[in-house]
Amino acid sequence: MERLIDGYRRFRAETWPRERARFEELAAQGQRPRTMVIACSDSRVDPQMIFSAGPGELFVVRNVANLVPPYMPDAAFHGTSAAVEFAVRVLGVEELVVMGHALCGGVTALLQGTPPEARDFVAGWISIAARARDVALRCDAPEARQEAGEHEAVRISLANLMTFPFVAEAVAAGRLVLRGAHFGVATGRLVLLQPDGSFAPP
Repeated sequence: MERLIDGYRRFRAETWPRERARFEELAAQGQRPRTMVIACSDSRVDPQMIFSAGPGELFVVRNVANLVPPYMPDAAFHGTSAAVEFAVRVLGVEELVVMGHALCGGVTALLQGTPPEARDFVAGWISIAARARDVALRCDAPEARQEAGEHEAVRISLANLMTFPFVAEAVAAGRLVLRGAHFGVATGRLVLLQPDGSFAPP
């Protein structure tokens, strides 16, 4: 905790004076981000840092393996789905980016099996991307399987987003664009999902 407090003190001494006007404006007028990012909870993958975004620019939800479940409005708890609904219906975001990343532990668990210590919730959650395992295992080279699984998990989440009626409606009306991305932790490079299903640099 002491390290966090030290970071807060640096924020108050250095960042706050520089960003104070922006925070005051956000407090007075509310948030109006144009972009939502669904990213992994992995501590090495920070959307705000990767996109050099300031306060109020991104509406971010992070979860294990950056997954979006299919539309399922029932009595269960749906944190990611709630964030998508709020971003699209209330905030009116114009772009929604699903960003996967290299060395994703959730995809590793999908390919190699969930660790025994993480079976209460993680195993069920990553089953959303079960098809990614099948795609990855078709790769001949073992080192290619991880990335293939990560890429397919992004595609699955984008497909699941289109099962949300309000997302599909906004996309059809041209009010919302869905995008897929993948970040290299070791390289710092971002690739974007292309119309043909491949990933390429922007």
